[in-house]
Order: sequence, then C-alpha cells, then structure tokens
Amino acid sequence: MTETIIDKSPRRQAKSNLTDYHECYTSFCSEPPSAVSDISHRERINIAYEAVDRHLNTEIEKKLALRWLSKQGETMDFSYRDLAEQTSCFASVLHRLGFERGDRVFSLAGRLPLLYISALGTLKSGCVFTPLFSAFGPEPIRSRMEIGEANVLITTMSLYRKKVASWWHELPYLKAILLIDGSGELDEGCYALPELMSQGDPHYPCANTQKDEMALLHFTSGTTGKPKGVIHVHQAVEEHKLSAYYALDLHPSDIYWCTADPGWVTGTSYGIVAPLCMGATMIVDEAEFEVERWYRILQEQHITVWYTAPTAIRMLMRAGSEVRQGYDLSALRFIASVGEPLNPEAVIWGEKTLGLPFHDNWWQTETGAIMIANYASQAIKPGSMGQPLPGITAGIVKRNEQGDVEEVHKPMETGELALKQGWPSMFRGYLHQSERYERCFNHGWYLSGDLAMRDEQGYYWFVGRVDDLIKSSGHLIGPFEVESALMEHESVAEAGVIGIPDELTGEMVKAYVALKPNVEQTEQTLEALQKELKGFARKRLGAAVAPKEIVFRQNLPKTRSGKIMRRLLKARELGLPEGDISTLESDEQ
Repeated sequence: MTETIIDKSPRRQAKSNLTDYHECYTSFCSEPPSAVSDISHRERINIAYEAVDRHLNTEIEKKLALRWLSKQGETMDFSYRDLAEQTSCFASVLHRLGFERGDRVFSLAGRLPLLYISALGTLKSGCVFTPLFSAFGPEPIRSRMEIGEANVLITTMSLYRKKVASWWHELPYLKAILLIDGSGELDEGCYALPELMSQGDPHYPCANTQKDEMALLHFTSGTTGKPKGVIHVHQAVEEHKLSAYYALDLHPSDIYWCTADPGWVTGTSYGIVAPLCMGATMIVDEAEFEVERWYRILQEQHITVWYTAPTAIRMLMRAGSEVRQGYDLSALRFIASVGEPLNPEAVIWGEKTLGLPFHDNWWQTETGAIMIANYASQAIKPGSMGQPLPGITAGIVKRNEQGDVEEVHKPMETGELALKQGWPSMFRGYLHQSERYERCFNHGWYLSGDLAMRDEQGYYWFVGRVDDLIKSSGHLIGPFEVESALMEHESVAEAGVIGIPDELTGEMVKAYVALKPNVEQTEQTLEALQKELKGFARKRLGAAVAPKEIVFRQNLPKTRSGKIMRRLLKARELGLPEGDISTLESDEQ
C-alpha cells in the first residue's frame, strides 16, 4: 500500500460550509457550490469515480481515505490511491467472471474492508450494488435476491454456510458467490475473493456510465407484503456530495465516522460515498455498539464529524454521563443524527454531556440523500428536523375533495411532508412495481408518507407516519410528541406510542416504555412509576394527549436502522398480521 497521510490539525474553528442559510437557499439555482457544480451538467457520471478516482494525481491521493478498526483491535489503512487500485481490481474481477454493465451485485457481510472495496468496485464496473444486512435470516436474504434478480453475491464463509449454501443454486439469475475469506476447495460456483483480487487489474478503467443508469438498489420494508426494491441512479452522487457539504458540514480535513451499517441506505450514502467524495478520512469500526469502545474511538481517532442514530444516542444516554468524563472529545466539532426523529431530550443531552448538540436531519431510502437538516451555522430547535437543503423544495400538503394535493401555508398546521420532484438523488422506481411508484407522486409532489408541521421560521417538525396518527376524541395526536414528553422523565430510556380502539374516544393513547438500567423494577415500584409517568405526561401534554395506559418493556422492537416499529407494537396489541419484520433488530414481547 502507498504511504498514507492523516491530518490531525485543530478543527474546532473550521469555517462552516453554509454561513448564511437564507442567502444560500435563495441563490442556489444560479450559483451551486463548487462541490457539485463540476458534475451537475454532465450526461455521464459514475459514483465510484467521484468518490475515488477523481482524487488521483491530486494532493489528496496519498491521504488516508479509510481506516478500518477490527474487533480485535487491529488497524488497516487505505489511501485514496489504494482504494482506486483495489476497486479497479474488483471491477476487473467482475469482468473476468463474465459479468456486464447493469448486472446486480449483492453483498451480505459485516463491516469488512473488502465489503467497502467491492461496493465501489461494483459501481466502477457499471454493475448495480445492493447491500443486505448480515443479520438477516435465510428467508429475507432469499426474497430480496429473488426480487432483485441477483447475479453475484459477496459474503463470508460463515454467512454462506449458515444462510445461503442450501438454496442459492435455485435462483435462476445467481451465477457466482464471492467469498471474502474464501480459500482452499470451495463449492461449485464459489470463488475465493482474495485470490481473485490478487490477480486483478489495479488500472482497470472506470465505466463511463450515463447519469440515469441504475447504480444502487436498496430494499426497504413495507408495512405489509414483500420488501420494495428502491432504484437509484449514478446522478444521485450530486446530492450525496451536496448534502455532505451542507448538512454534515464535511471538509477534506475532517476525520469522519458514520456508525451506520452498509446494509442500509445511510451506510452506503454516508458511510461510503459522501465522505470519499469530499476527500475526508473515514473511520470504519467492525464491532457492534459498546459504550466505552465508542467513546474510545471518538477520542483515539480524533473524530471531528460524527453521524450516528437516535438509538445509539439513547443507549449512550442510558449508560449515564459519568462514562463520558474519562474521554477527551475535544476534536469533535459537528455531530448529527439519522434514522428516525431525534427527541429534544437527546439534543439537550448532547450539548450538556458532549459539549455539542446533535443536528437532526430527515430523509428516506426513497429520497436517496438528506433533504431537511439542522445546519452547523444555524440555530437548532430541539425536536425539529430543520430546514430544506438548498436546491430542495419542501412543503406541507393536504388532499382536496378531488384527491389532488394542495400546499398548506398556515404555520404549524399538520399535513403530509412533500418534496417537489426532480432532485438528483430522487428514486427512479420500485423494482417491478411501477404502479406503486406512480402513487408516490401527485401534481409534481413526492408524497413522503410522513406527517409534519412547518413553523413561521421555516423549520419542519415531525408528527408521525400517516398511518401512525392517533385520532382520539376529535384530537389528532402524533406519537412522536408523546414519546418525546415521556423521554424527558429521568427514568425513561425509550418510548413507543400507538393508538388502540376505544368505544368512547375512538382511539386511546397507549405507551410502551423501556426504563433506564438503574431504575428499581419491583412490582411495587413499577406500579408507582406508572402513575407518576401518567401524571408527568398529563402535565406536559394535557389530559387529551397524554397516554391513558403505560406498560413497561425490557426492549422495544426496532429495525437495524434504529426506528421503533410502532406498527409492530400495534399489530401485536390487536392480534393483526405483523407484515414484513425482516429488518427487526431487537425485540422483547
């Protein structure tokens, strides 16, 4: 590998990329930033070129691009030159095996260097990259590979034997399994990837792809039925770069850590593509969450920009602020959250405990990149999603009697959050579900399915999913508001709120609460705490909105991306079908 350079100069004083939000937002169309203006008018774009090859023969090529931390404490470094050569080797491997532009390459692995190399190498070859969670069972893996018509699977020996070996030959399109740690004699159709990489071409050229060619296929779970394959094209990299520049305030000098697994969209868009496009140094940790390990990484790796999930933040909060005292986090200058709305209490905790507030932002698998954010130079309103990115037109809409959507302009009126279609990372379809895709749009608006409000200053506030809204005694109640109020109580670690049928009120608000580990949990204390929490919520929310029933759970069902699965709580409460639960991470019924 080439000599790598890591910049550890002071970063707290780094000038924000966005100094005047309103001026930038209004002038964006005429003067987009240099971070994207060089590619915004091209007909041919390749994500891997923008992330890696573009830095060759510049001062950045010897810089540290990726530092991998193993579970055992080993470190492996890759410069931008290393990544360019390794990803070219992988692209040449696909070519030698007979795979062509547009073929679909799936990955099923933990956070290993060859996973990141193969993701970029796939895009460099002109093939389509599709990540899967390594924690998936055989059925969700198979269903996604069948829907996505997988041609290649990259995985490990262990995952292959446990989850894939018995059925993969039954998939008509699947021609090869590339084993990250493969060696010796392997099953027919399986290849040892390290051996193939050693014979690869480090100068294999990047495919000159059209900007509208399919690049990424991400699967997202529906409330019912099979998962949806969300199609993204190479042009999406424009928004990856722009949002990293504005929403994450990334500079080339930054040491950046995105804790998301590449098995979901954040781990690809902001755990691989965006930081490399910006020329930053990114840290990848193989291990799963552990409080002291995370604090140690923040300290030892001199992390300056940290992008993580509300679930992880709540787990740090749950561990207590005392743990943090033993670590020097002075390098940190910007921290952000993604995955689900961040409760106000978590923003305030960040300020008190870490010395910085968490900057929440909003986007979806379908949007492909961050659409609404709290910015480094702007005031944060705890609990708000923030304001739309320059170049993004957002609005609150409602349907009229004819079924057409109309924008709502009254401040703090609840409606569906919508975006004017046409941004670079907008998804281009649900694979094999064109009618379902068309239903997402109405009169030029993309309908997100999220309910929100917009205040007088243009900040957006999440209310809940359209199908999560609770209707009780004529009141429309957003579960997020109730959950946030409960989390203000010193004993509450997490909360999930649903509406259940009630003869008198229509729906009754019911809360599921996970307590902090230091809370005494005898029958007597829990009964007293139930009463206390009900009164606590009534004081903050009023009797009409506060939960009428509170039950305690050890854990709440969550996806691996950290979202509390309210629909699953409701299905179990009412004995309804649970739908697709393949992304379920933790569960305690």
